[in-house]
Amino acid sequence: MSSARRPVRSVAPGRPLRPGRVWYASYGSNMDPARLRYYLSGGRPPGAGRTFPGSRDRTPPRKSVPVELAGALYFATESPVWTGGRAFYDPQAPGTVRACAHLVTAQQFGDIAAQEMYEPPGAGLDLAVVLSEGRHVLGPGRYETLVCPGYLEDVPVLTFTAPWPLSAVRHTRPSTAYLRHLAAGLRTAGAWDDRTIASYLSRAPGAAGNWTVEQITALFPEG
Repeated sequence: MSSARRPVRSVAPGRPLRPGRVWYASYGSNMDPARLRYYLSGGRPPGAGRTFPGSRDRTPPRKSVPVELAGALYFATESPVWTGGRAFYDPQAPGTVRACAHLVTAQQFGDIAAQEMYEPPGAGLDLAVVLSEGRHVLGPGRYETLVCPGYLEDVPVLTFTAPWPLSAVRHTRPSTAYLRHLAAGLRTAGAWDDRTIASYLSRAPGAAGNWTVEQITALFPEG
């Protein structure tokens, strides 16, 4: 691997607007471009028990950049696909979350969010509340809370998570396959070396005490 690292981008406050494009900040498996592709183009990922319908606009992200968000990553609930904990983001908890921000259309973000909510894409997603208030709880489900941590290049950064805080839920060990996608996505972002990535993931509640830095480092492919 090249020793050159991409700069990590920082989000900043901005003003509410009706954007044509947004940064979709993924902190979970969609950091991996190979995984995100199924949310855009449709299909069933290898080893998955679910087929994704894809987005109405199947164009790849215009670009993807590494970002850091204020808050904490943790693993909770039980994924029937991954047979382990899912990644969640608590923007109110202390810490720093490493993510990959994909520049997509607002429509694509809505379609990705719908698929995470196990809803068919196409209904449209009203972003007015999350852009004006920074948070919008659409429902009680796992990824039904929209969050706007800030702006990047005057474009809003958006993601989704659970409505509950880190401290209110039992943390769950993430599976090998799931962690491999997260590690691959962070490596592809190009800002952090493998040891830094493994250390970051190993400290997240749910992984902490269940995964060591060495075990996560071993998930990276050679090269």
